[in-house]
Amino acid sequence: MRTVPSIIHLDMDAFFAAVEQAAKPSLRGKPVVVGGLGGRGVVSTASYEARRFGVHSAMPMAQARRLCPNAAFLSGRFAAYRQSSDIVMALLRERSPLVEPLSLDEAFVDLEAGPYGPALADAGPQTGAQLVLAVAEDLRADILERTGLTASVGAAGSKLMAKIASEQAKPDGLVLVEIGSERAVLSPMPVRALPGIGPATEQTLRRAGLTTVADLADAGEGELVQLLGRAHGTGIHMMAVGHDERAVVPDRDAKSVSVEDTFEVDLADRDRILHEIDQLTARCVGRLRAAGRSGRTVVLKVRRFDFSTLTRSETLRAPTDDETVIAETARRLALQVDTTGGVRLLGVGVSQLADYTQEDLFAQAAQAAEAQTAQAAGTGAGTEESAEVPAEASAGAAGAGGADAPGTAPGGRAPAEPPSVLRRWLPGQDVHHAEHGPGWVQGSGVGRVTVRFETPYGPPGRVRTFAVDDPDLEPADPLPLRRV
Repeated sequence: MRTVPSIIHLDMDAFFAAVEQAAKPSLRGKPVVVGGLGGRGVVSTASYEARRFGVHSAMPMAQARRLCPNAAFLSGRFAAYRQSSDIVMALLRERSPLVEPLSLDEAFVDLEAGPYGPALADAGPQTGAQLVLAVAEDLRADILERTGLTASVGAAGSKLMAKIASEQAKPDGLVLVEIGSERAVLSPMPVRALPGIGPATEQTLRRAGLTTVADLADAGEGELVQLLGRAHGTGIHMMAVGHDERAVVPDRDAKSVSVEDTFEVDLADRDRILHEIDQLTARCVGRLRAAGRSGRTVVLKVRRFDFSTLTRSETLRAPTDDETVIAETARRLALQVDTTGGVRLLGVGVSQLADYTQEDLFAQAAQAAEAQTAQAAGTGAGTEESAEVPAEASAGAAGAGGADAPGTAPGGRAPAEPPSVLRRWLPGQDVHHAEHGPGWVQGSGVGRVTVRFETPYGPPGRVRTFAVDDPDLEPADPLPLRRV
């Protein structure tokens, strides 16, 4: 057991919503809700202003709109959140090489492994605790200075207690649990405060009359093993008495990369489904490459109209990050699923990750041959038989029942076209206008898009409306929250 509370848990406050408020001066101090905006969307993060109305994460977005109709409802900007997360994680790694990220906005840090380790080792419990508090306060100040965002930090002798302390510190606070006080802190808490106890386990414990952590500790390991099984019961009892020897594990390796979308209206058209799979594949490959990874197994997730969820997977001969290979595999998997009743959710993922790629030469060769065939058919370049024919002659031949006119399939049918993709502007999206500069989308509809032109560094900006296809309006990358 540690003699100094040298493990800290950092959790950014309402992270996604806080990034939006920092990036958009007009939203500061106002309720902001980030998540899926369709009829089936859920809340990802709500600002503290929105939480006062009862909005919380994982709530259906429709319910959030009823509770807080005047909030700003935004679709979310992963690139902006990653940008701020990278800054925060870099600041953590300045304090210790042992940083265990749990998500973009949450991580454990073992201060004993970093530059403060020798001082902590030489310090007594009281002096060591004061040093940890000073390090944590400096960390929070640096995060605020570099990003404009607030963080809550818990410090303790174990990961369990550090996590509980950071929950108590929210928002924008710091709580330290002294060594030896773990039982006193845990005892009055409900059983759900312990990790690994979900709704089902809570009901099992409640039926046995166990509602607080103190009840679990007093029940003893034997009774918990009888109720929950050997592994789960033993683990819960150890945590209930404040014992947690889990080490901080740096850079936990992701097992898979995936993306998914829930559709506001069920998809029934096969071509539209395949088109959406291509779009999901492009996003998945983007994340895969950003992480410098590749994978062998392609996974397709399909949730049908009746809420039944099916997954299909195919393992390739070697790891790849080739978008064409992954898309073709996902399309093949889609053909194995009956989608006649409609599809409400699609997901594409890649697992069995590796740090290298061995390109699928057969797929590349097929792709190159297909491109050459298309080019030859479209231009007729370099072939005497494909010499250009005057338009009048071509039209005459077609009209006389000869060859089909250019641009038609045999028999005069129009060639199949891919599903049309409308230019779509999402609330919260970063944009740039040739005349008015950077801004963000407030909303769109009926062929119009409304943009507020402002940056993180100035006052609230003006609002203007444009046609959705205005050539001067383009998507843009997020601006840093602080001037570089």
